[in-house]
Amino acid sequence: MSAGMRDLPLELGAVLGPALITVAWLVLGFLSPGYTMWGVHVAPYSPVSQPISGLGLGPTGPFMNAAFIASGLLLTMGAFGIFQQLPDLSRRSRWIATALWALPGAGSVIDGIFTFEHFLPHLTGFLLLLATVAGFPFTGLVLRRLPEWRSFGTWLIVAGPLTLALAVLYFATFTPTIQGIQTGVSGLTERIAVSEIGAWYVALGWLVHRRRLSVRQLAFN
Repeated sequence: MSAGMRDLPLELGAVLGPALITVAWLVLGFLSPGYTMWGVHVAPYSPVSQPISGLGLGPTGPFMNAAFIASGLLLTMGAFGIFQQLPDLSRRSRWIATALWALPGAGSVIDGIFTFEHFLPHLTGFLLLLATVAGFPFTGLVLRRLPEWRSFGTWLIVAGPLTLALAVLYFATFTPTIQGIQTGVSGLTERIAVSEIGAWYVALGWLVHRRRLSVRQLAFN
């Protein structure tokens, strides 16, 4: 990577991406009057029973889909930036971790392009988010080899099965029909799972950024 690219705080994409998508579904969920899907009008919008992706339809659609795409690009940028700032990793480990952490970003972009009405590609985008089930433990094992990152690496190993459990809970509560998304708690379980995943991105992105600032400050002293 060139010196110019290395000077850019790309790792902050891992902080800004989850923040953007969270603000989007919080605000648009409050504003949404409902939407029409497969010829059926769904109203009112309920963040407890209905998926985040429902906000990608109706009047809130352009804003939510733009947030999906922008957040995905930020996550991908953040994944690249994080692991380029950890020079003690082997080249192989760095690129595997980068790919695993970038896949959810690609999934978010796909979900911004293909709305909930395009169910199969949209579901594919969501499933890419679950690359973190493998990405978190892999990164944790790699980081545990570095004394400075041993503690956080341990937490990332735990994050893998936790993310899997939350994903299972979401799919157990989700019914992919018009009637199904108007009842139950799948909207709530999805938001819990997405927020948990995003929190790990924010944490690692911010820790890497803070380390970058510390290294730069030492270099100037």
